[in-house]
Amino acid sequence: MTTLPRGEAADVHGVVRRRRAVAVAGAVSAGLLLLSACDKPSPRATVTVGKNSVSAEAACYDDGKDIGQEEATKCAQKKGGDTIEVPQSETLRIGVDPEIADTGWALWINGQQVTSVYKKTYYSFQGVDLFADQQGQAAPKTLNISVVQQNKAAQSSKYEGVWNFRLENGDA
Repeated sequence: MTTLPRGEAADVHGVVRRRRAVAVAGAVSAGLLLLSACDKPSPRATVTVGKNSVSAEAACYDDGKDIGQEEATKCAQKKGGDTIEVPQSETLRIGVDPEIADTGWALWINGQQVTSVYKKTYYSFQGVDLFADQQGQAAPKTLNISVVQQNKAAQSSKYEGVWNFRLENGDA
């Protein structure tokens, strides 16, 4: 049996409160540590053909900072990420996060810019025959397309991100 000096009761509640406070402080610290280790996800771009769509995070992105035209071109020449089948003359739809649209974006095919800069979150390319025969060459079976976030201001060009996709000829 435990004996306490006369008139004093065991302070069980105080011990429990201290343990809870230490546990809560530990949990909060661990949560903050985990949050500080997480990177903010890059904006997303989506390609849709018919009822099928693929979405991707950036292949190259530095949280809105300029990665430069040379790096953007290298990135756009990498193999595309997710693949989507595109039948001849089907509408190709591209959607981007508002963060990309605010800066502006262009469509690149196999590392070459093929459109002007858009400032919309959605654009559709209707009846585009991406896989047409080119000057005596057979139609390609696949194409790499890129959504390139770029700001073409009057005094400077800024390239902020690249999202890659792979298109497969649906009629091959």
